[in-house]
Amino acid sequence: MRYRTRNPWILFLLLITGIVIGGIIGDLLSDKIPILAYDYAIGLKSPLHLDLKVIDLTFGIAIDVSVASVIGLIISVFIYKKL
Repeated sequence: MRYRTRNPWILFLLLITGIVIGGIIGDLLSDKIPILAYDYAIGLKSPLHLDLKVIDLTFGIAIDVSVASVIGLIISVFIYKKL
């Protein structure tokens, strides 16, 4: 039997694609299935500002996790396991 290695970049791309497609489908179907529109924001509420007089840096990240994007994430993991 031959051992097959899986590329982690394919998993990363599948996860991102699953989240994006799940979010789009959730937005489209949120009128008919309201549970898909429930989301939770994770991240910084206001950006972190650092002024060093020479360089002015602003850091901020926010992720909106919805039920539909989690479903898309789970589907992408199943697709990766089938590859």
